[in-house]
Amino acid sequence: MFGNFEKKTGVKMDDIMKLAQSFQNTNFKDEKQVRTLIKKVGQMANKPVSKEKEEMLVKAITTGNVPKDMNEIQKMMNKKK
Repeated sequence: MFGNFEKKTGVKMDDIMKLAQSFQNTNFKDEKQVRTLIKKVGQMANKPVSKEKEEMLVKAITTGNVPKDMNEIQKMMNKKK
């Protein structure tokens, strides 16, 4: 399963585990920490995050308005295009 994930995403499982561990120590009310985390995820996925999307994500995360499933996330991302 992990091998398939690595092939599809190009992201190594070790990197994902390190990222998951960093979530445990993140204060999701701290805008600076949230921005750093967003940048790490974007770099890891090799996907640039525009300033507009970064602002939207920071606001959603720091206020606790984080979507509960992937469909909600997709709708949120498509609205801002």
